[in-house]
Amino acid sequence: MAAARIWTAALLVIGDEILSGRTQDRNIAQLATWLNAQGIRLAEARVVADDIGQIGAAVNTLRDTHDYLFTTGGIGPTHDDITVDAIAAALGVSVIIHPRARAMLEKHYETRGGTTEARLRMARVPEGAELIENPLSGAPGIRLGNIFILAGIPGVAAQMLEALSGTLEGGQPMLSGTIGCWVPESEVADLLGAVERDHAGCQIGSYPFYKDGRAGANFVVRATDQAALDACLADLAARLTAAGRESFPGGI
Repeated sequence: MAAARIWTAALLVIGDEILSGRTQDRNIAQLATWLNAQGIRLAEARVVADDIGQIGAAVNTLRDTHDYLFTTGGIGPTHDDITVDAIAAALGVSVIIHPRARAMLEKHYETRGGTTEARLRMARVPEGAELIENPLSGAPGIRLGNIFILAGIPGVAAQMLEALSGTLEGGQPMLSGTIGCWVPESEVADLLGAVERDHAGCQIGSYPFYKDGRAGANFVVRATDQAALDACLADLAARLTAAGRESFPGGI
């Protein structure tokens, strides 16, 4: 039987504030969770500075190596918001004021001081782009081919993702289950490998921790088929028990 098609996405996080440590990124986890529900796997994430050359190079690489590319950051009203310019340059297209984006901003800011030149920057898109709705702040996201340009503010990015829900082609969502065990992961490494080899379509990740003076680990099993996932979890628990280790469904 042919393997199921796996759809992948990459995330390009843009902003000097992320690299300097002034701002902590929260969009990676948010996007990964949303993508999984769409049947798409977040396969890669990169962070680049507010530099047109760096952004463009990363965009051209990631859009070619994944089904989808998402970017966050750099689409606000200030001079250092250069994501649109960088992506347009990378694709060899012009930057235009999208008429519907302009109308959306004019409506949003009608009672908030009007549409200034700075605010109008948020209506700029690479030529040929479509808009992604954003009911929270009025400024839309942007879609161009397999590139999705989102806001860097997590709450606004979440609204844009919600507008995209159910619109992208994907595969089966990834399911997961967890078993915890008070054991150093090195002592059960061979056991974990054996279980994974015996259950095609399942992956086992080990996440060690140190708590209350004891070493332990949570073992996360992932699969796209519920029956396969359940069988792997049951086998892993049984083998841990046979090895004299107590297991804890759901993790520790």
